[in-house]
Formats: sequence, structure tokens, C-alpha cells
Amino acid sequence: MAVKIRLSRHGKKNYAFFHIVVADSRAPRDGRYIEQIGYYNPNTNPATIVLDGDKALDWLNKGAQPTDTTRRILSYEGVLLKKHLQGGVKKGALTQEQADAKWQAWKLEKDAKVSSKKQSIAKNAAESKKNALAEEAKVNSERAEAIAKRKAEEREAAEAAARAEAEAAAAAAEEAAAPAETPEA
Repeated sequence: MAVKIRLSRHGKKNYAFFHIVVADSRAPRDGRYIEQIGYYNPNTNPATIVLDGDKALDWLNKGAQPTDTTRRILSYEGVLLKKHLQGGVKKGALTQEQADAKWQAWKLEKDAKVSSKKQSIAKNAAESKKNALAEEAKVNSERAEAIAKRKAEEREAAEAAARAEAEAAAAAAEEAAAPAETPEA
């Protein structure tokens, strides 16, 4: 029986997340599995990976073969490095303390990279939001100026129409007040 560490798809259309499972290679992708060792959500930035590294390492030591994607995930989480360091301990190339120190140093560096990426993403999001608000304020002020200009023009046109109407009424009143001459035939 060939055992694989692979992804099992869940979620909805265009928004999938995956369980990381240990399964028989003959089982269907989303079917029976032996054990679930974590999950992977590529929809977040950076992708969310929750993995039980000890279980994954145990299954790798038992001979389970990871698929390409799960191999990348295991590498990203440091499980493959831990397996490599354990092989060095078994061969006597280094002690368990040295292996643990190397793995801890790698883990601290990796966590620092991830946190800096999250901070830069948050900073960029805040900056883009600030720029969008400034752009919106600029557009709103331009619209307010255009509206004020249009209303001023409308007021001037209404005042001019009222003046013209008043002049026409005054002229009509003058005509009415002037004695009407009747032509004699």
C-alpha cells in the first residue's frame, strides 16, 4: 500500500481550501484518508497553513510520499528540514542539541519574514486606503466647486431674467401711462 501526504479539496467554487491528509494513493482525492494532519487556505495573503509538524514528520519517517504541493508546504513549514537534521543526528554528523538549535534558528528567521510580509501588506493597504480617501476628497471638492459655479450662474441668469421682466413690465407700464394717440383718418 502506497501512502501519500496530499491535499483534499474543500470549500466552494472559486474559493477552495484544502485539508492536508495522509491517504492511500488509490483512494479518491476527497475520499477516505488515514489521518488529517493540517489544513491550507490559499485565499488569504499570505496563505494560512496549519500543520501538525510532528505527525507529518512521523509519517515521512514511516515512508509516506508527499505530492509536489504538499512537499512545498512541508518545506515552507520546516518539516523537511527537521527530517534532514534528524538524518544527520542518526548518522552522527551532529548532536540532537545542534540539530534543534539549527531548526529553531531557521524557524525564527522564517517567522520574522512572515511577520514582515504581513506588516508590509497591512502598511500598503493602509496607504492605498489613505490615497483613495485623498483622491475621493479631491473629487468631492471639485464637484462642490462645479456645483457652486453652476448655482451662481443659475442665480445670475434668474436675476437677469427678473431684471428683464421688470424692465419689460416697466416699459409696459410706461406705454400704458402714456396717452394713446389715435390716428385720425
